[in-house]
Amino acid sequence: MGLKLCPGASPTEFSDVCIRETWSTLVLTVFVFWLYLFAAPHMFYPQWVIQLAELVKKPFKTYLTLHEAEALGGDEREEVHVEEHVPLWRTLVFAFVGLVEIILWLATGAYNIALSRSALNSFLNVFVWSYTVARPVLYPSPTVPYDLFCIYNLQLVSETFQLGGMLFTRDAFGLPLPSTNIVVLHAVNLCLVVILLAVVLCMPMAIPSRKVNRKDIGETVTPEDYAPLGYWITFAWVYPLIRKGKITTLNEEDVWALSPTIQSRPIFAKFMNIQTVSLAKRLLWANSLDLILEFLLSTLSVFLEFLNPFFLNHILSSIETGDRPQAYVYAVLMFLGSVLKSQSDLHHLWFSRRAATRTRSELMAVIYDKALKRKDLSGIVRKEEEKKDDDKEKGGKSKKDSQEDKEKEQVGADVGKIVNLMAGDANRVSMTITAIYMMYNAPFEIVIGLLYLYNLLGPSALVGLVVLVAGWPLNTYLTKRSMEIYRGTAKVRDKRMGVVSELIGAIKFIKFFAWEYKWIDRAMDEREKEMTWMLKSRINSIMFYILWQSTPILVSIISFMTYVLLGNELTVSVAFTAIALFGMIRTPLNVLPNFVVQVAQTKVALDRIAGFLDEEEVTEQVSSLKKDVLDLQRLRESHDENPLGLENATCKWNEVESADTDKGKQNGNHLPSASNASEVESVTVRSEAAEIEQGDHQFRLEQISIVFPEDKLTVVTGPTASGKTALLMAVLGEMTLLSGRILMRKDTSKIDANGNMLAISYAAQSPWLRHQSIRDNILFGYPYDEQRYQAVIEACALEPDLDILEDGDHTEIGARGVSLSGGQKARVALARAVYARTKYVLLDDPLSAVDSHTSRFLYEKLLRGPLLASRTVILVTHHIDLVLPGAHYLVRMLDGRIDTQGTVADLRASGLLEDIAHEAEAQAQRETQAVAAEETAAVEVEALEGEDLSKDSTEETKKPRKLVEDEKREQGGVKWRIYKKYLQASSYWVWGLLIFFVILNQFLAVGEKYWIKVWGEAYDNPSEPSIAMMNFAPVRLSAASEHGLSLDGFAHQSTPSPPSMFPTQTIFNFPSVYEHPLFYVGVYAGIGVLNALVSVIATAVQYTGALRASRILFKQLLVTVVRATFRFHDTTPQGRMLNRFGKDIETIDSSLAGSLQNVNSSLANFFASVITIAVIFPFFLVPATVLGFIYRELSIGYLNTGRDLRRMESNSRSPIFSDFSELLEGIVTVRAFSSEKRFLDNIHTKIDFTTRMWYGFWMTNRWLLLCFDAVLITALFSISRPDASSGLAGICITSALSFTMSVYWSCRFWTTLELDLNSVERIVEYLDLPQEPPVIIESNRPPAYWPSSSQNQTLVSVENLSVKYAPDLPAVIQDVSFSLRAGERIGLLGRTGRGKIIIDGIDISTIGIHDLRSRLTFIPQDATLFSGTLRENLDPFGEHTDAECLDVLQRVQMTTQSQFPSRRTSRAPSVAATPTSSRPPSITGVDREDAVSSVGSTITNMDGKTTVSLDTRVSPGGTNFSQGQRQLISMARALLRRSSVVVLDEATSSIDFATDAKIQATIREEFTGSLLLTVAHRLRTIIDYDRLVVLDKGKVVELDTPWNLIQKEDGIFRTMCLKSGTFTELEAAAKAKAETTAAFA
Repeated sequence: MGLKLCPGASPTEFSDVCIRETWSTLVLTVFVFWLYLFAAPHMFYPQWVIQLAELVKKPFKTYLTLHEAEALGGDEREEVHVEEHVPLWRTLVFAFVGLVEIILWLATGAYNIALSRSALNSFLNVFVWSYTVARPVLYPSPTVPYDLFCIYNLQLVSETFQLGGMLFTRDAFGLPLPSTNIVVLHAVNLCLVVILLAVVLCMPMAIPSRKVNRKDIGETVTPEDYAPLGYWITFAWVYPLIRKGKITTLNEEDVWALSPTIQSRPIFAKFMNIQTVSLAKRLLWANSLDLILEFLLSTLSVFLEFLNPFFLNHILSSIETGDRPQAYVYAVLMFLGSVLKSQSDLHHLWFSRRAATRTRSELMAVIYDKALKRKDLSGIVRKEEEKKDDDKEKGGKSKKDSQEDKEKEQVGADVGKIVNLMAGDANRVSMTITAIYMMYNAPFEIVIGLLYLYNLLGPSALVGLVVLVAGWPLNTYLTKRSMEIYRGTAKVRDKRMGVVSELIGAIKFIKFFAWEYKWIDRAMDEREKEMTWMLKSRINSIMFYILWQSTPILVSIISFMTYVLLGNELTVSVAFTAIALFGMIRTPLNVLPNFVVQVAQTKVALDRIAGFLDEEEVTEQVSSLKKDVLDLQRLRESHDENPLGLENATCKWNEVESADTDKGKQNGNHLPSASNASEVESVTVRSEAAEIEQGDHQFRLEQISIVFPEDKLTVVTGPTASGKTALLMAVLGEMTLLSGRILMRKDTSKIDANGNMLAISYAAQSPWLRHQSIRDNILFGYPYDEQRYQAVIEACALEPDLDILEDGDHTEIGARGVSLSGGQKARVALARAVYARTKYVLLDDPLSAVDSHTSRFLYEKLLRGPLLASRTVILVTHHIDLVLPGAHYLVRMLDGRIDTQGTVADLRASGLLEDIAHEAEAQAQRETQAVAAEETAAVEVEALEGEDLSKDSTEETKKPRKLVEDEKREQGGVKWRIYKKYLQASSYWVWGLLIFFVILNQFLAVGEKYWIKVWGEAYDNPSEPSIAMMNFAPVRLSAASEHGLSLDGFAHQSTPSPPSMFPTQTIFNFPSVYEHPLFYVGVYAGIGVLNALVSVIATAVQYTGALRASRILFKQLLVTVVRATFRFHDTTPQGRMLNRFGKDIETIDSSLAGSLQNVNSSLANFFASVITIAVIFPFFLVPATVLGFIYRELSIGYLNTGRDLRRMESNSRSPIFSDFSELLEGIVTVRAFSSEKRFLDNIHTKIDFTTRMWYGFWMTNRWLLLCFDAVLITALFSISRPDASSGLAGICITSALSFTMSVYWSCRFWTTLELDLNSVERIVEYLDLPQEPPVIIESNRPPAYWPSSSQNQTLVSVENLSVKYAPDLPAVIQDVSFSLRAGERIGLLGRTGRGKIIIDGIDISTIGIHDLRSRLTFIPQDATLFSGTLRENLDPFGEHTDAECLDVLQRVQMTTQSQFPSRRTSRAPSVAATPTSSRPPSITGVDREDAVSSVGSTITNMDGKTTVSLDTRVSPGGTNFSQGQRQLISMARALLRRSSVVVLDEATSSIDFATDAKIQATIREEFTGSLLLTVAHRLRTIIDYDRLVVLDKGKVVELDTPWNLIQKEDGIFRTMCLKSGTFTELEAAAKAKAETTAAFA
């Protein structure tokens, strides 16, 4: 082309004007040709071309456009309208300038033709400009036209290239400029292009839709989407946030909302539509465009990075040879290269950060979505883990088994693991995406560097590659080991989080039993296992570090040695250029293996997440999230009846499927799938051998067939653990269906004739309440209907409670309803089930938690009231006599089967009803005396608080008092006490050594360069031009810390002072370099090896300090939280505490020490640079001061803003974890209500909030990078003087680089350090929590026999006692005094500082709380069990024999002496279906001699039940036992302790009456020598006690025997008995007790 168009010139002869014009025009023409090609209609192309084009374009498509995201993020039915108004003036400017250019080039072409010259270039330019006219006219765009932007940029480069070439040839070669017309034409063209670019840069990136208020852009709406292109390129849109953060502390409302394109809801919706098998592939497709652009830009950045030293070398060479025009050209090219590199870095990091942000949100949302759909495995006992522990004790597993364990990610994740998946694994994956460019850039850098080295050193450079090849196997081994270590660490971390979660969840119970330190030891044991893995990880990291440090040094040593031995002279020019190149490849050599490790660990993280996502899910029948539009449409169109029930269903509790089962699944061993939506999807049938192990606690519902009558009340009854709750779970689809089917449909959009949705509402036996107000708990997301709401409040007997509460139904109830009594919680949950307009209402034993009066009220006003009329109600209860008159259908459960079922009328006619009613009558009369006292007292307490507070309140409406305050956030910089705390925890000696090693590293690095200078000058052939090369070793190693690749602070040793600072003379007489070349090689090698050794030792020291700090801070946090007051635990969400133990501890474990070390290293490098400049080039201190001031201003804004954003981000994570814990505890309720989507929407909001802060921080980081680059480039060329000597120019530029880069990285690392110290800050905040009194007071310990119950004297004496829940609340017990004798049984009716409690002669305020609590026994209302064996729950300290433990289990009816279940008759076989392993299994051997024996004639199979033994596994919280069984075990635990003082709080409310009677008999027999205090919930329970204490408004109003109190006219106790409806029986029992007492007196 060049030869034809430009005769006499070669195609690369750019000094020729024609060649420059030809190349410029050709590039533009080819680009525009492709634009025309893509713009052409598809009809012009063959089909295969269109298909190929679509395939190629697929990865380049925008994942989620702005307006598509807005549509997905809002109402699905709402369309997004955008008014795309294109200003006419803009179109006219583009078209007019394009036409002017076309006219000019046509005229030029005609002129050239007239002169018989080539006019091709002119007409090609006409072709190029024709596109710029047609595009804005035919397809006007209100937003940035990127095609035109690219053309104008190419035009700008072209014109600059041509005009610059003219000036260069004039100055360099003395050639005259072309004619004035041509110069003017190019100048005008350049001006017009600049104008066009300015117009494009002022165009917005996007046009806001009608959903966006334009006034809100920049206020609450992010300007990122709508900013002009110029603002976006320069990141000026971020500056308003930084400006605000610089002068004030940022709050949540100061940070803009996220762009819809990275909001959780739309990207999750799009992500779920990607159809691929692998999670990794889904992530790649979701971020394909970002990753491709990131790859292209980062590769360009690497290329430009290597151009900088190239240009600088030529600048200095040109100055040396006197070729100053050429120096100008290289200076301009270097400037343009630096600008382009800065933009490449900025935008490739932005694209990777956007991909990482999306990935983080996608993974968090998809994990939560899975939690909503997976089977409830909360009660699973993980036998596999126990087997692993046993195998370790016996000598370990086989290698094959271990490999299988590695390959198979364990399923059945608990709360701790799920929190780690969200907090740790999802974050790790996203951080890897931000750093993924290192993986493909590092090899590229290595190749370029080696080619450069080969060009410089010849074959000697290749010899050094032997070291790389030799070190690769070791690197591979360490990488594999790193994966194993990461996998092991993740597992033990999950387990440790599980233990901590269990500990915090049951902290009150643990405190009551004085087991705090036992549990602290248990948590610390798990922590030590984690620390062991962390130690392995640190050792592996040190091995890596040795490899990384030694490899580049050995490469350079061997290359230099070979170069010298081959007879070459290692001059200063060659040596320093080679060292610079070795330094440049040193970074990728170091980063690549590290990144390989991170990728390997990320694969493990992805596998863990994928393993969780592959866990079994409930069916479409159960989960509303799994129903697609077609399913719902089919359901709505079907006119079939919608029965609720089970058909021949056999069910078991959910459990983790074994490997055999997994294989079975793969082989297709499934039950046939039902096509009807009401049937259950495929389930795996397991063999008996696979599912039952000796001693396991198994339960099944067998052959259940039942259809609940529509619009009627069905009552389900039966003994404890007979399967009543399981029946409801089966109907809800929450058990694993083995055979049969579930008859259940849910469609909230389908309304019946009574206005009820075809949906279910459910009240669980253990009420599940959210950390919200009472009203929000009742509404549960449904619209507020004043009339209906008030009716529900009244019918559920909540009016008296709300009237007394200061804030009424706006009262915040805390996590798990902590501020409510048991009865109040039950009634709030009941109200929630009733308020929802659902056709089916499932109520699991709500009457057991309320008193007899309230039970009757609920029956009359609710069960027989209008709210439940025309609704299908299934009620589980023991109160048969109470509810039977209103019941239509009755079901009696026995041993997992339906023993009796039928209408009440039919059962009465057959005579079966009398048997059931006869059994229940006497028992029901006892239970009707429910929790009157406790409920009354609860109301009175709240009334008292309300009265006191109302006195000080104004008449204005107040905001409801917050039970749980918002999480605190520190302001300003990190305080010195935080630094001091961490330094103290990791040891001052460690950091003293580290500072010494950092300084030593600096000296060694300088010494290495000095020795190279001495070596080179020994040849008497010094050459300066290349000395500046050494400082262009990229500082990308430092950037590794941004992506989790911290190399522990030694990233800056490759940026030392310029060698020219040293004098050329030396006082030492070194041997001749020609005769002893190996001497110089040896000294160089010694310095390098010593440098590496110091780095490795420093790393080891740093790891030692980090591990020490991790261990100390974790234990201090654990002890402080466990020893914190009850009030703290009542008012602090569990997720907030778990966040400290999770993410914050992980930060301290992993990155904090490295951040602190990086700061030390960068500051040392900064001071070394300043000293160098001051000594060698003091004139640079003037611009350095200016630069320092600019950097200071930039840094302050960045530091303050970044610190606030990361603090808010840290605090915003806690609600996500709290929400997770809440959801998993109540997943059955959430699914029953079909409320999954609302919960998913809620988590999207929370994810967006935390992402808002996270993304905002990284955008400020990108802004800082651009600002520092801009200042750096400007500084370089403002101080570079090409007219100076090459040495001076080199020193100027290298000094500027060394200074500015050290300042930049000091700022970056300091910010990272402050962000990491935020974790220490949050932990230190918890180290100052209010603590309970001393555990043990050594000077005043009670005797071993205390308290003694041997003498019939006063055991407990209460004197003038006043009690408050908190110092700022009024007293709930006021000036109470009474005394109790040993062996008495005392009933407390009412609610139970100043004053004294004396037990057996000792004032309990004078002894330690451990001594006190360990001598008493408290049986709480909500029985608590822990993971482990049944024996460990009974006797965690191992203080009793197995025989004693078995004995107490038998006494509370948990087992029988035979341990074999007896055969029992049953009416008919029945079935159930649904998985929930956390639900109650049946107990063995409950004596049922009192049960009805005439209810059927067929045999009831007992195969569903197995033996309960001491080795029976207990899941966390004991959720694999029924609530009644948990209370039985709790009672057994109390019997085993045999304390002199025993306190029972509603301990038998969930037990059937026969068992309750036997337990009461056991209490009377076993606790004869103990003082028994019972918080009465059944009057029948305490009517035969020795004395009763009646409290009213915090004072003792009655204290006497039951007989005396029941005879007292107008007495409170007598009134309660009269209201119970069983006064005659109670009076007779009290009289009998009085007569018995008198007889024995």
